[in-house]
Amino acid sequence: MGRNNERNIKTHNDKLHKAQAKKKQAEVSRKEKLKEIVKKFNENKE
Repeated sequence: MGRNNERNIKTHNDKLHKAQAKKKQAEVSRKEKLKEIVKKFNENKE
């Protein structure tokens, strides 16, 4: 039984894509939070 059978490759790719999606989602939410903070800061300035 080889390591590189279809099921193992699929499992690995699924884990990889899940991790990448999680990282991207975290980045997006961080940018949104930053926008909110900047918006509030600018409102308080005026």
